[in-house]
Amino acid sequence: AARHPGPPAHHTCHPAAEPGSNVTQPSAKQDHQPDQGDADKPGEKHTEEFRARIVGDKRVQAGESISTGAVLRRMPQLIRRALALAWAADARSTLLLLVCQVASGISGALALYFTTGTLDALLVPGPVTDHLADAAPYLGVLAAAAALRAVLGIAVTALAGRVAPRINREADLALIAAGCAAELTAYDEPAFNERWESADRGAATTPDLLTNAQDVIASTISLLAAASVLATLHPWLVPFLVLGSVPTGIAAVRTARIHYLASVTTGEERIALRIYRWYLMDKGRADQVRSDQVTPFMMGKYREVEARIAAATDRATGDAARISLVAALGTGAGSALIWGTLLFLVSTGRIDLAAAGAATFGLRTAASGVQGMVGNGARLYRMGLYLDDYFAFLDEAGGYRIRRGSAVPEAPTTIEVNDLSYVYPGEQQEPALRGVSLTLRAGEVVAVIGQNGSGKSTLLKLLGGLYLPQPGAGTLTWDGVPIEDLDAEGLWSRVARVPQEFARWPVLASENLHLGHHDGDPAAAVEAAAALTGFDETVARLRSGWRTLLAQGWLGGAELSGGGWQRAAVARAFYRTERHPGLLVLDEPTSDLDPRAEHKILHALRGFAPGRITLLVTHNLANARLADRIVVMDGGRIVQAGTWHDLADRPDGLFRELLDLQRDRALPGQRAAAE
Repeated sequence: AARHPGPPAHHTCHPAAEPGSNVTQPSAKQDHQPDQGDADKPGEKHTEEFRARIVGDKRVQAGESISTGAVLRRMPQLIRRALALAWAADARSTLLLLVCQVASGISGALALYFTTGTLDALLVPGPVTDHLADAAPYLGVLAAAAALRAVLGIAVTALAGRVAPRINREADLALIAAGCAAELTAYDEPAFNERWESADRGAATTPDLLTNAQDVIASTISLLAAASVLATLHPWLVPFLVLGSVPTGIAAVRTARIHYLASVTTGEERIALRIYRWYLMDKGRADQVRSDQVTPFMMGKYREVEARIAAATDRATGDAARISLVAALGTGAGSALIWGTLLFLVSTGRIDLAAAGAATFGLRTAASGVQGMVGNGARLYRMGLYLDDYFAFLDEAGGYRIRRGSAVPEAPTTIEVNDLSYVYPGEQQEPALRGVSLTLRAGEVVAVIGQNGSGKSTLLKLLGGLYLPQPGAGTLTWDGVPIEDLDAEGLWSRVARVPQEFARWPVLASENLHLGHHDGDPAAAVEAAAALTGFDETVARLRSGWRTLLAQGWLGGAELSGGGWQRAAVARAFYRTERHPGLLVLDEPTSDLDPRAEHKILHALRGFAPGRITLLVTHNLANARLADRIVVMDGGRIVQAGTWHDLADRPDGLFRELLDLQRDRALPGQRAAAE
């Protein structure tokens, strides 16, 4: 499961794309369950399963490409990449790690060389005690080499333990930075969420990548040391270096392919599991989980998905076990041939008994080296596939990296919207906006009114540069400059927003307002903004005042009421627009507030109007009285515009309809006592 919290956005159920399509989109597996009769009848209903499928995903093809040759070809590149990551995280420790590994390999080679001398001194006629003096120098070198290798092994483990967490930390930071550098529209695209998941798995493999790279390097050094010793003993022994290890190595590659493909093909189910778990455990729905008694129902769905994953995993495990069994038989046959050859060389006098003993150690070391190279190389290759996803995401932020103009805007005097339309991704999506044209001017307060789904929030995101106009679907300019030609960070510095779902940051009360944007001591500006919303009164009741951690359940942090958080969100926008005037956007900013707090905020909002373009979205039409102009939206279009009195005095129109509904507070009469 991915480590970043929360479910991926917009993993919804849609009909699957046509076979062979390379369009990336979400889909749902459809179980054909007709009420009666043939499932293929026109208009027949199907039951969809919740899952996210990315059409055109190439990871399955990548997994099928895993082979021994591919592993060997790519191994040097992956080792270089692992060492580059380690070097960037901690250059000094990485250098020491390499030195220790090379020194360990050299000491192993010396131990093999001196094993031959030891056996030559001991395996001669006569009492062994008479030859110990001759063998003593060799034994001393062997003991010293063994001790040195033990010390170097401890050093390698310690250095790897130091470097690996740093690699993981840097990988996580780079991944977060890349994700935050993506356009907001990326979160509407299922492909982005899948690429994020894949990149996250790649980031998680970075510490293991270094470990496997180390093991490959160590195995290679051991193999070279053993090969050099065996070559000096007898040339016939060199071809047998790999004979007993090739079957095991090939099996390691094939089992790695099996497990990788199992992981990839169950990816959509694992995403579903994480989302089900999130919905059951998230605090925001914990009350409804209990009151609606939804646990048995949702747990049943969780078990169904988990059963599919378990079945795929069991198949992969069985296939891998069968391959490993065949490999074990091949390795056994190869070992028998090696021992037969060694006995033949001894019996024919081609090598002496001491050399045979040394060859035994050399062959065992070589076999271990080959197995380590191929086995760890296969794991390294599989991790490399995940790492490819990680680096691809870093390069392009999942294909949605922010690439806009470089013009840094001042506070806009005019924002022009001309024939603007917008459609969210998905086959069944209706346009959220349809041919909207609008002019906004500095100093003006504009109220945006409309029913749910009328396009208000989409329009606000476009005006604030969070979304960009789609090609051929109209234009949006700040002071005559197309919004896509403006520097994104510069534009956002001129935007202060209170969205409906405002953030409740787990930081100090004061930090919740300034969020790191200040020129020194922000206390005075923070307190001034808080006073405009009544948030200062909320803070006064906190145990540590402005230094209170607003994160209940974490380090003893405090929690605010819904109204308290909304006051904080509005104060945050006021603080921001006071620092950099521009566009002030408030989407239902008083929905959780009592009348006194609402009155305070609306009066403050009017005072902020000069030098800014202010947009107010509200369902309480009485609050729209403070606006200079009202824009009424319906079905993605602007259907009315004018002052409050102009629209209220009209005998018809959507605004008058909504106003009459709000004024109509007639309720059914109370029942009589007899009733």
